[in-house]
Amino acid sequence: MSPGVIVEVGGIPILLRPDDSSVHEAITQRFAGFLTDKPSSDPFELTMRLEPGGPTGAQEPRVVCGEDRWRFERGDFQAEWSPRSGRGWVRCKLASAPTVDSVVRILHSLLLARQGGFLLHSGSVIRNGRAFIFAGVSGAGKTTITRLAPPDVTLLTDEISYIRPGDAGYLAYGTPFAGDLGIPGTNVSAPVKALYVLSKGPRNIIEPLRNLEAATVLLRNILFFAEEPELVRSVFETACRFADRVPIYRLTFAPTPQVWELFK
Repeated sequence: MSPGVIVEVGGIPILLRPDDSSVHEAITQRFAGFLTDKPSSDPFELTMRLEPGGPTGAQEPRVVCGEDRWRFERGDFQAEWSPRSGRGWVRCKLASAPTVDSVVRILHSLLLARQGGFLLHSGSVIRNGRAFIFAGVSGAGKTTITRLAPPDVTLLTDEISYIRPGDAGYLAYGTPFAGDLGIPGTNVSAPVKALYVLSKGPRNIIEPLRNLEAATVLLRNILFFAEEPELVRSVFETACRFADRVPIYRLTFAPTPQVWELFK
């Protein structure tokens, strides 16, 4: 068994222990820039076994969370996790980066739900020491607006934003989860300044959203797979708190670099 690789995203380290060199290689390639041998806290742990064969596919993930055990699976993996011990296992049918990526995303979404944070379908960047988040459905412009960013902007992600509460508000962290831009984010964090719900149009318009509409839009874009009432309620309450404390706007923008004049 490999001594393992520690992947730290959002300040949460996870020790991945693959039993196969090809899985180890997939991990190190996929999470380059987020590997550490000095984690910020004791890492959670996942033992990963490669078990080829059996059905594979791109089915939607299925997650079942009990008090003592969480189970999640897709066509290319099965996993079990103990929230009490902080340990679990994964059986991978493919030695692929997308498989490992999905396992890590699901586990982080569950861990964050218990900490008042969430993963969000959105791009996010840092400018002048503050994080700006750009949410929206596929095609709304997440990758477009990050691609247009000027040189003084630090990319956190163009696909999945990582948001956790901090001492004085919310923090956005860089993630390795890249979208169409194909570039992983920088492994840094910053306080969240505002969130913008994107749509494309002929000119740049910013409209504030009221709390109820803001929370509703936020819930539509939170990445979450479990259906247990307690966790669902926790995510709902988290979205309401975030919408109450962070300004949320609707941004209609023309896909030109001039849109970044709004975020100086």
